[in-house]
Amino acid sequence: MFCLSRLPKLRPLPRPLLAAAHRLRIDLRCSISSSAPPQVSPRGDEEECGDFLPWLERKAGVEVSSCLSIGKSAYGRSLFSSKAIRAGDSILKVPFNVEISPDDLLPEIRSCKVGNVAKLAAVILKELKMGQDSDWAPYMRCLPQRKEMHSTVFWSDEELEMIKESSVYQRTIDKKVGMEREFSVLRHALDRHFPEVSKDMEFEDFMHACALVESRAWESSKGYSLVPFADFLNHDGLAKAVLLRDEQKQFSEVIADRNYAPGEQVLISYGKFSNAILLLDFGFTIPHNIHDEVQIQFNVPLQDPLFKMKLYFLQRHCLQITRKFGISKCSADNFTIKEVRSAKGKGTGIPQSLHAAVRVLSCTSLEELNDMEEEAAQNDGRLGRRPLKNINREIQAHQLLLPHITKLIDQYSASAKHDRLMAFFCLDQGNVSSNDGTSSLPSF
Repeated sequence: MFCLSRLPKLRPLPRPLLAAAHRLRIDLRCSISSSAPPQVSPRGDEEECGDFLPWLERKAGVEVSSCLSIGKSAYGRSLFSSKAIRAGDSILKVPFNVEISPDDLLPEIRSCKVGNVAKLAAVILKELKMGQDSDWAPYMRCLPQRKEMHSTVFWSDEELEMIKESSVYQRTIDKKVGMEREFSVLRHALDRHFPEVSKDMEFEDFMHACALVESRAWESSKGYSLVPFADFLNHDGLAKAVLLRDEQKQFSEVIADRNYAPGEQVLISYGKFSNAILLLDFGFTIPHNIHDEVQIQFNVPLQDPLFKMKLYFLQRHCLQITRKFGISKCSADNFTIKEVRSAKGKGTGIPQSLHAAVRVLSCTSLEELNDMEEEAAQNDGRLGRRPLKNINREIQAHQLLLPHITKLIDQYSASAKHDRLMAFFCLDQGNVSSNDGTSSLPSF
């Protein structure tokens, strides 16, 4: 049986979609359309990777695809239909025996106290170091170079200043700190067991390898695996096609979700990711992202007489968003607002978990907390399912939330204004260019 098995933080990367504008990432809302990606030539990559698919099929011992070819679009390396494809067609099958996993490392390296990303990154570093002697040389040649990577860990301090008001900024800092810690541990193990790999290896090399893994890897029976050829597929936020894994038959497969004419770029969905995640892990954003989200942080004042009781209620009723409250007794936590579904269909609004949180946080007496819990028990026990019967207390809860939303709007507006000014400045200096070399302004 097929099952979709995507890693929450590991997703396949096509090419980075942000055009470098004198190394200024001002186009944070990339001027691409997930519903109508630009088409270029399916023959544009023949010199560099023209022999890749025949090589992979020889290595696999079976046909991988008879209807796809490697080419270049405005996004970089891509897969195009080489003949007509109909919805429901199997367009590629990659056997597990040509997937790359940490099993290719010595047990001493696999047992290192680093994450799975770092372990798979070590495999890439080993194969890259071997050069033409590597059994995976044709695949390694087709991976993006460090200068082609646009995820935020590669941004300069000046570039990161442009997104300092967003959650991506701190996530980027935290990710780089984590990479530096794991590099130190892995470097020590490589020095002992693979000195030929660790020789002359810099942190930037490790960071590049980690970025390749984070943006391309899939969950597998071996942990995480790279799936050659399948990871050349680009992302469409509205696509239904995904990478499926058949653990019994031992191959990964993609089923077309629509018809494709010969020469069209074939696309899949990486998942329901917000622009923050796309920018952090892939280096691009998409306009009108229906999976976008924002985070709001609340503080529970330590001097609040109801501090402990509010922590108790938050732990009991809002576990999915307040684990820090109950476990570490932290007085602040993050809440995510994204698209929610109503009984009448799609809509946007405040999720139940956040409704429950602000109702708890706005209470001014133990009696209010107990009344609210009793009222919830009369329904289905959830604090955020229905509006409070006491309309004044319901308004009070929303008044607690409103300033936080207003602050986010103000920060976004200020950031967008700053980006526009930078865009015009760079255009005036002749530094803003699109992928084809023509001048362009970013879309917002």
